[in-house]
Order: sequence, then C-alpha cells, then structure tokens
Amino acid sequence: MVMRSGNPALKNDEVFRREGSVNPKYAMTIDGTVNKTYFLLFITVLSALWSLGKPDLYMMLMIGGAIGGFITAIITIFKKQWSGYTAPVYVVFEGLFLGAISALVEQSYPGIVVQAVFLTFGTLFCLLMAYKSKLIKVTENFKLGVVAATGAIAVIYLLNFVMGFFGMTIPLIHESSLIGIGFSLFVVVIASMNLVLDFDFIENGAKSGAPKYMEWYGAFGLMVTLIWLYLEILRLLAKLRSRR
Repeated sequence: MVMRSGNPALKNDEVFRREGSVNPKYAMTIDGTVNKTYFLLFITVLSALWSLGKPDLYMMLMIGGAIGGFITAIITIFKKQWSGYTAPVYVVFEGLFLGAISALVEQSYPGIVVQAVFLTFGTLFCLLMAYKSKLIKVTENFKLGVVAATGAIAVIYLLNFVMGFFGMTIPLIHESSLIGIGFSLFVVVIASMNLVLDFDFIENGAKSGAPKYMEWYGAFGLMVTLIWLYLEILRLLAKLRSRR
C-alpha cells in the first residue's frame, strides 16, 4: 500500500510496507492512535504550562526545547519502533518551547494565545469532519500538491535560517505587510492540509495492519503538524495585530 504525507514525520511513501503487517491482535488501530494523540497532547499542555511559569528561563527554554525537540524528532523518524518512548520526550521539549514563545508573544499582544489555540483546534475539528464526510478527497494530485508546497516552505525557512547567520533575512515574509500576511496565510493553509494527509496516513496504516508501535508514530506525526499549525497561526495573528 503506497501512501504519502507532507508531514516530514510521515513522509515516506512506503513506510507501512517497510514496517510490515502483523497479527490483527497486535496491529495499529485508529482508536489506539487517537488515544495516544490525546496522551501526547496532555503532556504537551503540562509541559507548556510549566514553561509559562518560568519567565526568567524563557530564552533558555525556547532554545533548549527547539533543539531537544528537533533531535528527538529525527530519532523518532529513523527509529519508529522507539516512538513509544521518543514521542513523549518530543512533546515535552516542544511544550517547553511553546510555553516560552507563547508567553513572550502574549506580552506584546494580550489574548493572542487563546485565539491561536482555539483557531488551531477549530481547524483540526473542521478538517477532521470534512475528511470523515469525504468533503475533502485525498487524491494523489492532492497529496503531491501539499507535499510540494510543504517542501517549498521548508526550503524558504531553511534559507532564511542560513541567511540569519549573515545578518540577513528573506524580505517581506516576516513583515506585517500584505505580502507578509499573505505568506503566513498560505503557510497556515498548507499546514492545515497536512492534517488531512495525516488523517489519511493513520487510516491507511490501520487498514494495512501496521505494527502496534505505529500508533505512537502516527500520533507523533499528528502532533508535529498540530504544533506547526499553532505556531503559524500565532505568527499570522501577531502580524494582523501589529497593523492595528
């Protein structure tokens, strides 16, 4: 069974084929993946709340959380069978990062974090309903389009990161101009579409009889997209608020 996801964590087309199928009693299920996603989300929130209460450590928590999350994510992607252990560690790191950055943005734009949280989960719910009702059909062209757009965004962000070492940034995209807002809106849309691919990935994984530990991997991949979506919505709202 061939699948594709724009999510870097769920990107390999033949991931389930390589992992193989198992006895249905020990196979991946949608309910199992959902329960593990709830657990990872709970851990993320706890970690973020702890981070919120440490104003003197915000910068350290942001840097440490981002680096720790990145390293743990890479390990999880290459060692999927470890995801039951690495996915919770990943969300702890990301929670520290999210709590710190959310607190800093909240200081400049009071109320923005609550708005971003509601928009993130509202988007998740709406897209899940649209996917289950078949309003959005995950065709091969849809997958290719989302993957290509996600890759382009990744290249832009990577280029901007490298340019930062030389005191430069890609012009306009980080500003609150119409172009900057338009870029952020585009990224939010692509991040949202990745949620649809994640739903499809998890559903096909359950149908293909993937090993039980792939529930953790599927939940991990969904959390990667949710965290990305929240950050992009937060960035978009900040740009809009700065124009007032």
